[in-house]
Amino acid sequence: MSKYDFKITKTTNPKPKPDPNTLKFGKVFTDHMFTMEYTEGKGWHDGQIVPYGPLTLDPAAAVLHYGQEMFEGMKAYRTRDGKILLFRPYMNAERGRKTNDRMCMPDYDPDMFVEAVKTLVNVERDWIPEKEGTSLYIRPFMFADEAFLGVHAAHHYKFIIICSPVGPYYDTPDGGLLSTSIFVEETYVRSVQGGTGFAKIGGNYAASLKAQTNAAAKGCEQVLWLDAIEHKYVEEIGTSNAFFVIDGEVITAPLLGTILPGVTRDSVIALLKSWGVPVTERRLLIEDVRRAAAEGRLNEVFASGTAAVISPVGKLVFSDSDFAINGGAIGAIAQRLYDELYGVQTGKIKDDKNWTLEV
Repeated sequence: MSKYDFKITKTTNPKPKPDPNTLKFGKVFTDHMFTMEYTEGKGWHDGQIVPYGPLTLDPAAAVLHYGQEMFEGMKAYRTRDGKILLFRPYMNAERGRKTNDRMCMPDYDPDMFVEAVKTLVNVERDWIPEKEGTSLYIRPFMFADEAFLGVHAAHHYKFIIICSPVGPYYDTPDGGLLSTSIFVEETYVRSVQGGTGFAKIGGNYAASLKAQTNAAAKGCEQVLWLDAIEHKYVEEIGTSNAFFVIDGEVITAPLLGTILPGVTRDSVIALLKSWGVPVTERRLLIEDVRRAAAEGRLNEVFASGTAAVISPVGKLVFSDSDFAINGGAIGAIAQRLYDELYGVQTGKIKDDKNWTLEV
């Protein structure tokens, strides 16, 4: 039995469920949300499930002026036998705590975080679609709502969780993998050591929009970020962790404080090691990537993240050239990783690592 007992108030005006065949990502939201308050000196209090609806904020709310906020992203999946599974939710809880520490926001009990997610997902279980490639996206977030103008940590916060039934992140006809084009960004940067790159905050994403817009104008879905100091080393792909397969070795950037410690990233590395596939966390020069591509030694490139799980890259676009990867086809490693991860998440494959948690 849980040590948390959240009050539940059901909506009296439920929404119609969307057509699972036409679901987009993050466009439709469920009937309810979780809310909780933090008051300095009192701690977290008044956790409850309420009907989904607008928030009321003072115009001087600290988040609107100083950006003190965090968010997480995770999913719930429906199995063939009707069970509801979360994928490694305690990793999201712990990552959120690290973000809060960096943003001078209040800590929380990870059991509270997970129990709040489970309670809301259980209330909204009828919203979880069954169609292949669909899921219930879960967005926990926290922000400073104290009204003041002055640069210091706030004394009052809101913690909220909302849910959205989603289709594939990239619009694929069968819900499977889609090969993407990536633009190598050599001017703008995402984060620096000592900054907030490892934290999941809105400011990181706002800072990426200019480069993302430029990449889209070049026909690319995402950006490959380089390091902020020398512009020589690969870091992330868009909002996802990047993996490069060169001469059969899988290489990904190390966690040095500039990239997000992805839950899927950690899972990918664990799976590759269990399969005996060489995988290394090290700094990788973009020129080594370019050279390997030119010489035909760049076997695969893919990104990992909650939204798309695994996103294969079919083309790298530089300012002066571009390279097709694996003939633009989906690589064997990326496909195997996607099949394994999605299989575990949806209960099709046995979870021998205890990664899933039933609601």
